[in-house]
Amino acid sequence: MPTILGQNQYGKAENRVVRITRDGATHHIKDLNVSVSLSGDMDEVHYSGSNAHVLPTDTTKNTVYAFAKEHGIESAEQFGIHLARHFVTSQEPIRTARIRVEEYTWERIGTAGEDEHSFVRQGQETRLTQITYDGSSWEVVSGLKDLTVMNSTNSEFWGYVKDKYTTLTEAYDRILATEVSARWRFNWSDDEQETPDWETSYAQVKKHMLQAFAETYSLSLQQTLYQMGSRIIENRDEIDEVRFSLPNKHHFLVDLEPFGLKNDNEVYFAADRPYGLIEATVLRDGVEPRIPVDLTNL
Repeated sequence: MPTILGQNQYGKAENRVVRITRDGATHHIKDLNVSVSLSGDMDEVHYSGSNAHVLPTDTTKNTVYAFAKEHGIESAEQFGIHLARHFVTSQEPIRTARIRVEEYTWERIGTAGEDEHSFVRQGQETRLTQITYDGSSWEVVSGLKDLTVMNSTNSEFWGYVKDKYTTLTEAYDRILATEVSARWRFNWSDDEQETPDWETSYAQVKKHMLQAFAETYSLSLQQTLYQMGSRIIENRDEIDEVRFSLPNKHHFLVDLEPFGLKNDNEVYFAADRPYGLIEATVLRDGVEPRIPVDLTNL
C-alpha cells in the first residue's frame, strides 16, 4: 500500500446547550458551546469503511445534552471532564477525548429580589476551556477571548530601531488598548490530585490579569503582557503556563489643525487594521511549555 493513515479524530462540533437551574423563583444559567473530538482505534473505518468502532457523532451530541441534565453544569471545566471521562471509559476503541467549551455569560436584569429570571448577555469576554483525557492523565487548558481593555494614559513607545522605512513618531503619552486572547494550563493532571475550584480560579485569573494591565506603566505592550502573565503565575498555584495573543488596537491622534483646532491628546482615530500583534508565553520556572504557539484553534 503506497499510503498509510496518519493522525485522525472525529466528533460533533459546536453543540449549543443552555442549562437552567431553578432554585425556587431564582434561576441560574449556564450557556455553553461544546465540541467533542475522539481518537483511538479508528484505522478500519478509514481503510474499509467499517463502522464497527465508530460511536456516531449524533450520539456524542446526545450525550452532551443528557449530561447537562444528569450532571448539571457546575463549570465549563467540570462538565468537560465528565464528558471526556465518559467517552474514554465507556468505549474501548476510544483512547483519547478532547472536549472544547466556550461559555457565554449572562447577568441579571433588575434589582435584588426582582426579576430573578431575567438576564442580559454580557458583552465582554467569551470563556474557554479544552479538556484532554487519555484514560490515565488529564490536561486542562482554560482561557478567554474578546476581552477588550484600554489604558488612556501611562503608556509610552520610544527608543525603537529606526531605518529608512520608519515613519512612526515616538510616543511619550499614548493610549494602550488590546483585545485579550489568553490560555492558561493547569498543573492538575490526574485523579489523585485535588481538583481545582474552576469557577474561583477563572475569576481570580481574570482579576489578576486586569489588575496587572491597569497597574503597569507600560513602555511596550510586550512588557505589559509579561506582567499580566507573571501576576497570574505568582498568585495562582494551580497554573503553570499562560499564553497571550494581544493585538495592539492602535489609536492615532486626529490632525485638527486644518480646522484651526489644537488636539491636546483628546481626539483619536481608532484603527481596526493593520495592527501590531504581540504574542508570548509566561511560564513557572522549571516548567516546559505545552500550550500551542498558534492559538487559532485552541
